[in-house]
Formats: sequence, structure tokens, C-alpha cells
Amino acid sequence: MKYKEGMLRDEALKDKVIVITGGGTGLGRSMGEYFLRLGAKLVITSRKIEVLEKTAAEMMASHGSEVLPVACDVRHYDQVEQLLSKTLAHYGKADVVLNNAAGNFISPTERLSPNAFDAVIDIVLKGSKNVTLAFGKHWIENKQTDKCFLNIVTTYAWTGSSFVVPSAMAKAGVLAMTRSLAVEWAKYGIRSNAIAPGPFPTKGAWSRLLPGNLQEKLDLAKQVPLKRAGEHQELANLAAYMVSDFAAYMNGEVVTLDGAEWLQDAGQLNFLDVLTPEHWDYLASLSKPKGS
Repeated sequence: MKYKEGMLRDEALKDKVIVITGGGTGLGRSMGEYFLRLGAKLVITSRKIEVLEKTAAEMMASHGSEVLPVACDVRHYDQVEQLLSKTLAHYGKADVVLNNAAGNFISPTERLSPNAFDAVIDIVLKGSKNVTLAFGKHWIENKQTDKCFLNIVTTYAWTGSSFVVPSAMAKAGVLAMTRSLAVEWAKYGIRSNAIAPGPFPTKGAWSRLLPGNLQEKLDLAKQVPLKRAGEHQELANLAAYMVSDFAAYMNGEVVTLDGAEWLQDAGQLNFLDVLTPEHWDYLASLSKPKGS
């Protein structure tokens, strides 16, 4: 299956320094692994340095490229400034920022405390803003061009969604930031784009959102018209293209990669896919004129 294979040619990201928030696990790690295969150098960051160091060691052993682990809580701007300083001290530059760090709850909104709201909004929206502002200011002040941001959002950033209201609010803000800066900062040679992934199973995120046997009972892949979840390589392929020089004319775009999941939920009559041929025959007979 070709979609499980790497898409870009070797060295497509040669010598690019890519900073990935939430880069030690899950989709952040999967995208980072592929970036390394294409010749990039990484900075991976999250709050847990022991996880980052283990991941960095494994990545370098597998790919022979450089990976710098930096502990950073993106909710705090001073720590983001330290992340920038350590990146510059180690590599001398940063070319790409992938805002991937996230948090979420699946819960009736009335059950959430104000702190639960803040926990999600501070990581997703405030954290993405902090990282974008720190690195963007540096690039602009130093007249560094051909830089880009890639932000991970969701399809409910534009539709909204029940039971994930803090995440929907935060992701909508990140999407607005993406499109706004695509225009404002284009004159500085900085691109801003986003990806809205559908179900891409990760051990950590899915076990937190759907604990116990809920993953089996609420099989999200069944909501996808293609009847499968996404493969991590598919997301990595798209992300690698969007941060590469091949995508130099892509700016202000959000690309949905979800097997038409959100369209399945958006169509008013999509529920009719459960009807059998016999049901359709019956409905057709009801619509025929009498005597025909």
C-alpha cells in the first residue's frame, strides 16, 4: 500500500531545522521520524525531559541525524524564549515550527471546571501563540526568510463540536491565527499553514480520551467513509510536503486529512447509507405514479 510509504525524495528537507512541540510522542514523533529520513535536523519539546531524551536517543540511533531535546512548557512565554535560545545556540537557526502540542477532554461541558477549560486553552491556543510569536519575532527582526509555521488543528475548528468545547475554541483560535499571519507575515517570507487530521490512533492520546474499552465501543474509524483510520505515514507525508520548499506557494491553507469524516457528519442525509437495496427499492416504489 503506497500510502504507508514515504512520499518525498531523499534529502527533500536537507539541513532544515524543524522545531516540533509535543515532539516526544504520538503524531509529533511520527512526523519527526519522517523529517529526519528526509535530511532534517530536529528540536523536539514537551514538558517531560526524560521522555524527550529517550525519544531523541532512539531517533538518532535509527536515522543518524541530530535531534535536540528541550524541556519547555509552551504555556509560559519565558520558557518558549529559552527554547528559541537553545535552538539557536545548538543549530544557529530555525527554519520550521510545527505547533503540535495539544490537550483535550471528552466531556459534557457543564461537567468541566474553569481549570479544565484553561488546561486545554492554555496549551493549544496560548501555547501555539507563544511559540509562533517568539520564533516569528526572531525571524522578522533578523530578516530571515523562507521560514514557515505548520499548525495542527481539527475539522471542528470551523464547525464546532459538542463535548470538546475547550478544544474547539482553542483550535478555532489557532486556525484564525494561521490564516491571519499567512497574510500579515507573507511580506517577511514567512508562510503559515495548517493540517486538520481525522482519526490517527496514538496510544497516549486515544487512551486518555477513550479510556478502558471505550475505544472498542466508540470506534471512531467507523465514522469515516473510507472505513479506516489514518496511517501515521500519511500525515507525515503531508506535513513534510507542506514544510518543504516544494510547497513554497502554499500559504494560509488548512488541509483536511480525514477520509471525508467531517463531510460524513455534515451531510443532512448521510445517515441513509445504512439502507439496504431492498429499502431503496421500497422507497422507489413509493415515488412512482400510480398505474405506472
